[in-house]
Amino acid sequence: MDFFISTKNRTDKEELMDDFSIGGDLLRDTLDKLENINRWLGGNKVTVNGLKAILKNSSKDQEITIIDIGCGHGDILRDVAKFGRKNGYQFKLIGIDANPTAIEYANKLSTEFAELSFETQDIFSDEFKNRQLDVVLATLFLHHFKEPALVSFLDNTLKQTRIGIVVNDLHRHKLAYYLFMLLSIFISNKMIIEDGLTSVLRGFKRTDLEKISEKINVKPEISWKWAFRYLWILKSSNF
Repeated sequence: MDFFISTKNRTDKEELMDDFSIGGDLLRDTLDKLENINRWLGGNKVTVNGLKAILKNSSKDQEITIIDIGCGHGDILRDVAKFGRKNGYQFKLIGIDANPTAIEYANKLSTEFAELSFETQDIFSDEFKNRQLDVVLATLFLHHFKEPALVSFLDNTLKQTRIGIVVNDLHRHKLAYYLFMLLSIFISNKMIIEDGLTSVLRGFKRTDLEKISEKINVKPEISWKWAFRYLWILKSSNF
């Protein structure tokens, strides 16, 4: 851990979870604890509220296909499914993750949600690029990628997405780094501690999101949320 940290630029340091071969009890414990941390900090609600906003003018009479990229063990989509049921939407929900162990665990935890399915897939693959989507969700996921890959992915994905993309990701800020360092005292998982600190340094400032939006020729809707999150909504020109 570094006690004197710079957040001027995004770090290129990779996270342990970027190794898709990680599996077993370690990955399942990490995913469970991350879910608890995100719920405690209100992170899942940011994504659901972003989805609620982007679907404001959508019909509830037709099926809406929503894909959650980097879905992990599916906690976001289970929340989305509950939101859809409560509000009368017809959702077809698909979770995508490059880690097969995460997908296996997501399936195990989602047996009560018939509207959910999960797939092991690379979001940069031709298979993904050929999908027809309504909404894409990206929660604490896009910070894993460098800007050129992000620009390319978002540009291509918006063209294949009918409604738009809802991004919930980290605000790169010194206070966020030190607060997570303090929080790590109560976390008994070294992967979460190390990756959590790296994630903050791989996060975004508002100017980063504005610059990416400009490169893909989209007017962004960016709002700051607790705890040190940005809700970044990109609406498709197809809608």
